[in-house]
Amino acid sequence: MRQNDLNNLSLKPDALEVAKQTANKLEVRELVRSLSELEPKKRVLAFRLLEKSKAIAVFEYLTPDKQADLIREMESQQVTTILEALDPDDRVRLFEELPAKITKRLIADLSPQARDAVNLLLGYPEGTAGRLMSPRYLTVRNHITASGTLASVRESKLRDDELEMVFLIDSERFYRGFIRTVRLIKANSDTPVEMLLDGANVAVRATDSEMQAAQMLKDYDLPCVPVVDNEGRLLGDITFDDVIDVIQEEAAEAALSQAGVGNLLSRDKVWSDRLVRGGVWYSIRLRILFLIITLIGGMAVGGIIETFEEVLEAVVSAAIFIPVVMDMGGNVGTQSTTIFARGIAWNHINVSQFVPYVLREIRIGATMGIILGIAAGGIAYVWQGAPNGVPLIGVAVGISLFIVVTLGAFLGSIIPWIMLKLGFDHGPGADPFITTIKDFTGLWVYFSLVAWLLGIEA
Repeated sequence: MRQNDLNNLSLKPDALEVAKQTANKLEVRELVRSLSELEPKKRVLAFRLLEKSKAIAVFEYLTPDKQADLIREMESQQVTTILEALDPDDRVRLFEELPAKITKRLIADLSPQARDAVNLLLGYPEGTAGRLMSPRYLTVRNHITASGTLASVRESKLRDDELEMVFLIDSERFYRGFIRTVRLIKANSDTPVEMLLDGANVAVRATDSEMQAAQMLKDYDLPCVPVVDNEGRLLGDITFDDVIDVIQEEAAEAALSQAGVGNLLSRDKVWSDRLVRGGVWYSIRLRILFLIITLIGGMAVGGIIETFEEVLEAVVSAAIFIPVVMDMGGNVGTQSTTIFARGIAWNHINVSQFVPYVLREIRIGATMGIILGIAAGGIAYVWQGAPNGVPLIGVAVGISLFIVVTLGAFLGSIIPWIMLKLGFDHGPGADPFITTIKDFTGLWVYFSLVAWLLGIEA
């Protein structure tokens, strides 16, 4: 099933059956890639076509935010089945993406064992090793031999990647060290595991930061690191897979912090969630505040037109090009704000070197302004200028368009940045500011040029 096949999913029974057969033949990673690119509603429909085992495997590979989108749309029984199959730490990361009310209901539907595991992790603060650890691991006592330990490995129901290390504990569950499985295979069968022990001092406390766990994995080149309580009793372990997302997020936050914008992306995510899923009145209050700015700006633009009333009376054709001057700059500004928002979200904009990005947008705006200015100026000359004896109207239109397009590109990149730096939501707020500044400036430039070029007293 290619991406086009998923996008064109039909609700007809025959079409769904064909899609179901095709989807279940695909590799998990291919399905994950295709599902990730679908809009939420089609993603849910496509996911429901998958067999139980394949659906669970695909779900595990999806990012927590996309997992959360699926959870909101699925039936309770299907959700519970998938959650039961997830590792406890993966469940916790998913729950962090969901509203508290939904999380509480989902936890209540879990089996007692799964519920206890989740509640254990949720008992630790966000950002700690305890919140990130998995309580799925294999332990042995210090009196056992290598052959006995290997027998425990063979009998374990844990996955292969959860059995790369075996942890040694004493009778009171105090952590004593770990043994790599490969070392057990190479050792004589009657060798006591105490003689194969490593890492007696390699462990992180559950209250330590998750970055400390990541650093320990890196420093000791381990597949996982044990997590202990404040007294040294073993609680769980953290694998490299568990911390890779943390490392990436930390790197992104460090870059943002270095650029002076702090937790810009996380704030943007919260703002978006409140505008899309929050209360209606919150959205109305926030959006109308910025629309009032546009209203005031529109009145100011009306004042500009009134100031140049004599110019309009002398050159009636000048009014024809007012919408062109106003709309083109606004469209360019909207393009720039959209490109900026997407670039920040996907980390394509280097926030530590923002000035080169703004200069690039200005160059792009100026180039587009020259092209559009020449085109519009030529049309204005042929359409209204030459026939009415005011050929310079084309020059005024062309220069004005060059200025407003360049200004729109500049404002569209710099205003969202300034609003984020000041802690404001640029989503509903950037365009009203851009529209107001660009319309006021653009019309003032246009009328001033018409008056100057045609020698009219304003």
